[in-house]
Amino acid sequence: IARPQAYGAIGSPQLLMLSSIRPSDNLQAHGIKVVLDQPLVGQGMVDNPMNMLMIPSPILVEVSLTQTVGITRFGQNFGGTTCNELYLGFVLLNKVIYLNEFEETLLKLRTNQPITMPPKAMVEAVETINAIAIKSFKGGVIVEKVIYPFSSSYLKLQNTNPKDNPAITFNYFKEPKYLKGCVLGMSTIMNVVDTYPFSKFRYSTMTIQALIDMMVSLQWNKRPQHPSAAFSLEQFCIDTVMTMWHFHGGCQVGKVVDRDYKVLGVDALRVIDGSTFLQSPGTNPQATVIMLGRYLGGKILHERRSHGRK
Repeated sequence: IARPQAYGAIGSPQLLMLSSIRPSDNLQAHGIKVVLDQPLVGQGMVDNPMNMLMIPSPILVEVSLTQTVGITRFGQNFGGTTCNELYLGFVLLNKVIYLNEFEETLLKLRTNQPITMPPKAMVEAVETINAIAIKSFKGGVIVEKVIYPFSSSYLKLQNTNPKDNPAITFNYFKEPKYLKGCVLGMSTIMNVVDTYPFSKFRYSTMTIQALIDMMVSLQWNKRPQHPSAAFSLEQFCIDTVMTMWHFHGGCQVGKVVDRDYKVLGVDALRVIDGSTFLQSPGTNPQATVIMLGRYLGGKILHERRSHGRK
């Protein structure tokens, strides 16, 4: 079965660790007997970082989903979406669910329960929406993301409860060249917004600096906020970075699983999901995960039939 990208990349290394397959030091710290000392489980975790600029518009705009609008020579993907009231609210509500109640949401996905807004997330969603006057907001969002980032990120157990999130360190922008890429990406977005063709979608009194100040004033993540983010694009990228939900790594091919996706050192166990990726596709990886599951599922069935098994 090909599991969704986020759950697979987080859940598979966690499941292997809880099953006693993990660097021995982390397992022993939680009182778990080591069955297989596999130091690369949970290593090589990567996420595509995303930053954006939100632009209020004096005119109504057509509601749309995110669309890729450009790929730069310096390796940034740009996407845009427009909205009036509902769509932006939907984006913000999902952001709050992810930040505060991710483990509960994952559990419901695994048990096919309907997903509802947790009370804590609802409170924070209302506060966020009120902060930007969602009832009167109309406009668009332009996002940029760093494609194929590299980071020395990792996942560790926090406890032995499978319902609790593990601890993940993504080290966004730890590599200077990716921070530079974000700065170039945000500069490009600002240059586009400052053009004449874009002027009808932007209030004439709302300068680029005012748009930046608005973004900095909103709490997009749980990172410390610095006043310098309003005039330093480097600090802006660091303070306002968000996830693209394109997590991958943790059980990578050639490190934790072989080319048949069998866990190295274990019989009859495979991992087939986003945790096996060495890098994530430039766009949404969902289709890649589904195709991988379908391909490997067919291959496993063929192997069983060739050996006379059902």
